[in-house]
Amino acid sequence: MQSIADGLPSEVAHRIHPDWRKNETDYWAARDQFLVQYPNQWIAFANGKIIASGDSPVDVFHQARQSGKHPFVTCVGHEHEPCRMRRVAFPTE
Repeated sequence: MQSIADGLPSEVAHRIHPDWRKNETDYWAARDQFLVQYPNQWIAFANGKIIASGDSPVDVFHQARQSGKHPFVTCVGHEHEPCRMRRVAFPTE
């Protein structure tokens, strides 16, 4: 499976945290069980478990970001569909 991050420009892709990539890979390994438990739900997945879920991608993203675990956030069953999300401010490094 190719990572979503692999499609980004190299100047952006190199900033992706390795934990996020691991969480993305682990999500895909466990995806079948999420299709049963969380169909059409937004989830944040980190360190082998779902740390946030709900109907709103913005709410799930904000909950997940507070964890500091670099979660993979997606809508279960709609992972490759585009989604528009309002802009969120990120701290600069």
